[in-house]
Amino acid sequence: MGWFKRLKDGIITSTKDKKEAPDGLWYKCGRCKEASTMKEVRENFHKCPHCNYHIRIGSHDYFDLIFDGKYEEIIDDLLAEDFLEFTDLKSYKERLEAAKKKTELDDSMSVAVGKVNKQPLVIAAMDFSFIGGSMGSVMGEKISLAIDYCLETHTPFMIISKSGGARMMESAYSLMQMAKTSAKLTLLAQAQIPYFSFLTDPTTGGVTASFAMLGDVNFAEPEALIGFAGPRVIKETIKKDLPEGFQRSEFLLDHGFLDFIVDRKDLKTRISDMLSFFPVAAAT
Repeated sequence: MGWFKRLKDGIITSTKDKKEAPDGLWYKCGRCKEASTMKEVRENFHKCPHCNYHIRIGSHDYFDLIFDGKYEEIIDDLLAEDFLEFTDLKSYKERLEAAKKKTELDDSMSVAVGKVNKQPLVIAAMDFSFIGGSMGSVMGEKISLAIDYCLETHTPFMIISKSGGARMMESAYSLMQMAKTSAKLTLLAQAQIPYFSFLTDPTTGGVTASFAMLGDVNFAEPEALIGFAGPRVIKETIKKDLPEGFQRSEFLLDHGFLDFIVDRKDLKTRISDMLSFFPVAAAT
């Protein structure tokens, strides 16, 4: 039986007999605050079973949801380096090592090739857990090489964006990736190979200002934060209140920045439909 003692600051209840739930068993929704088992969340396409809130997931979760059972990771041998010897509270090298250990990833983007309802597709997907999904030299080069692969094999290309923007630890080298990736996407357009841009929560900064908004089709998950600067920065700059839902997927759809919004449970079907709508001519 628990006990309590009254102090000036309130009541403290003993937890010495409380049994903690194992890690990874329960999920508490960040929006509706309802609790669900992780099994229920996974079976519901990583969404809250109570309010349909789309939980942030990683690149491999998307690969598992979209591809037909199996896929092959490509361009997985690139590693970021601290070539500027950048240091803020700690060195960039230490941040990279910590991110790799925490996420078991080599950088903030993974690339895979597989089939979606038997139709080939290359997907480059970001991981927000790796330094905020930030865009550095490795991300830019992976996108560039993925486009080269698509040009060689005449395979449609898709980027799943989830990023805080450019990686400040790489300074101008990070910003250069905006121009580099945008120019390479032009080659896909010239070859009449479709590029689909899928924006998830959050898609901000230099990623939004470059390849994320250059898709033949731009689409997003519900309620995703999408913009260049954050709403707080914009509000402080213009000294005005922002419209309700500003920079969320639904607001951007209403104002013509997106083609449609898709629930994660329908994602594979919609991608399959787009692949059917945009046939790729055979390589010559």
